[in-house]
Amino acid sequence: MAGRVVVITGAFGVLGQAVAKAAAAQGARVGLIDFAKDPPAGLPSGADALALGGVDLSDAPQAVAAMDAVADRFGGIDALLNIAGGFTWETLQNGAIESWPAMYRLNVQTAATACRAAVPHLKRSAGGRIVNVGSSAALKAALGMGAYAAAKAGVHSLTQALAEELKGDNVTVNAVLPSIIDTPANRADMPDADPTAWVAPADLAAVMLFLASEAATAVTGALVPVTGRV
Repeated sequence: MAGRVVVITGAFGVLGQAVAKAAAAQGARVGLIDFAKDPPAGLPSGADALALGGVDLSDAPQAVAAMDAVADRFGGIDALLNIAGGFTWETLQNGAIESWPAMYRLNVQTAATACRAAVPHLKRSAGGRIVNVGSSAALKAALGMGAYAAAKAGVHSLTQALAEELKGDNVTVNAVLPSIIDTPANRADMPDADPTAWVAPADLAAVMLFLASEAATAVTGALVPVTGRV
């Protein structure tokens, strides 16, 4: 990843931070985009990092402005890692119907808008890469996962369709499909579970960065399960 320009959306969250730190450790220059305004302590900084907070990636002009800012800073974009998203657990009968468009906006629309804004820059790269975050829950939705799983299924379809669209442009498009990610929030929500069976953010970051690397040139349109021992 040395010298490659990597844009990470949702960069201020737990997974985003893990990916940002791993990318920077491998020598990448990183554009760190998030809806939250202030980056957390410990996020990569300095000449090889650009943090952009307060960006609503569901808004096309904001997405374009953010991608252009990263490209202007570093001279282009080589990879886009779409981590921005949202989650809700609720049944259809007892939940809010508004959760369905909300999950679509937070997961599918942000990914589609970020991809659309980044693609012109990625086409100019020697090896453009897009890595989306789907979910194993979208393959078989469990109780209370309807709205979230439907949205992540949309991310899977976006990944496959865009991979076909960009086949002739030297841009690959893939997605990782994690199960439960080991985060403080998930530990708090499931205190009786065994988090050692879950997916560590650093392990998921490693798979994402491989797919974003020049070594992954032969992989496109793939939905890669990263499920730990769940």
